Amino acid sequence: MANVVVVGGQWGDEGKGKIVDWLSERADVIARFQGGHNAGHTLVIDGVTYKLSLLPSGIVRGGKLSVIGNGVVLDPWALLAEIERLAAQGVTATPENLLIAENTPLILPLHGELDRARESVNSVAKIGTTGRGIGPAYEDKVGRRSVRVADLGDPATLTQRVDRLLSHHDALRRGLGLPPIDRAQLLDVLNEIAPKILPFAAPVWKVLTEARRAGKRILFEGAQGALLDVDFGTYPFVTSSNTLAGMAATGTGLGPTSIDFVLGIVKAYTTRVGEGPFPTELHDETGQRLGERGHEFGTVTGRKRRCGWFDAVLVRQTCATSGVSGIALTKLDVLDGFEELQICTGYELDGQRLDYLPTAADAQARVTPIYETLPGWHETTAGARSWADLPAAAIKYVRRIEELIQCPVALLSTSPERDDTILVTDPFAG
Repeated sequence: MANVVVVGGQWGDEGKGKIVDWLSERADVIARFQGGHNAGHTLVIDGVTYKLSLLPSGIVRGGKLSVIGNGVVLDPWALLAEIERLAAQGVTATPENLLIAENTPLILPLHGELDRARESVNSVAKIGTTGRGIGPAYEDKVGRRSVRVADLGDPATLTQRVDRLLSHHDALRRGLGLPPIDRAQLLDVLNEIAPKILPFAAPVWKVLTEARRAGKRILFEGAQGALLDVDFGTYPFVTSSNTLAGMAATGTGLGPTSIDFVLGIVKAYTTRVGEGPFPTELHDETGQRLGERGHEFGTVTGRKRRCGWFDAVLVRQTCATSGVSGIALTKLDVLDGFEELQICTGYELDGQRLDYLPTAADAQARVTPIYETLPGWHETTAGARSWADLPAAAIKYVRRIEELIQCPVALLSTSPERDDTILVTDPFAG
């Protein structure tokens, strides 16, 4: 049985939630492998909208095991609140269908406070953080001072972890004019939430290894997008984790040989939230039209997304860095009714043509896009479920994207509804 990794091929918000949900019908296990509750996935199923942040998209399906891997940083209070919200919609998350890796680092209240304080005093260049403590939690992970899920079940170790953590954070807080952490209160809230989180804790690496040996299909779900990767994204305007497909292995404890197919989710145009370079961004009526038609507001933050034409240079680059086997092209219906469409095929920088986005931040900010113009279409693509339902110009647009990014389209999404999807290549075919 094939195992599939799903990653975003742009700056996030590509529609991963719907695609993962669509694929999860045929998977046995769905595993989140990085990010935190700054991620947002919106699912629309039979007219009902579900908004997920931490929980894997497979949680809305019965009979599936959902897993939060060690590559995630977990806010336990946010998780319980999300479980409670979904319960009100009839979706149940219990230790029978949801497991959390024992070695998952926790996001504590002090992480969010530090995140927001730093961003508020940063007058040089704001990163555009969501202020939820994701970055500081990852810093503590690599600094070897995290409180992890397993520590909640060992009072002596928990106390040691907290003391080591506070020796670092209190010094940072003094520099930002913040009061020291109330140690006793922090221990109290951790001891209070421990019995609510520990029942979900498990050696996820072992569970996944056994599932693979039993021939189970595993779907690995990423958050954000490849252009927000801390190494290969538009640094420093990135998230604090690796968002590429390779993180599926280290973020769950299942080796890279377990990955059979990498599906890159790519929007038919381009958006990003927050600060940072965006070569094809449109500041005119066309950009506003894309945003309005695509309902481009963040699932978690509600922030308006910046919009622009499809950037084939960036997607070709992310297909290479994630080893993408095929893409799922989403939101094609948003382009219905445009007289002409443009695709970025290259950049110009200081009189030179480039076929990739340079690494230097100054160069990224100064590149100008080189466009190719394609005819639009007046027919609707919304709800199409086969190639025969698509206008000829829409098919031409999709085929040109395949040529430019040097990667085939495996799936085509034509609305937020789960079944409005054209299957070209089955990722689970192995």
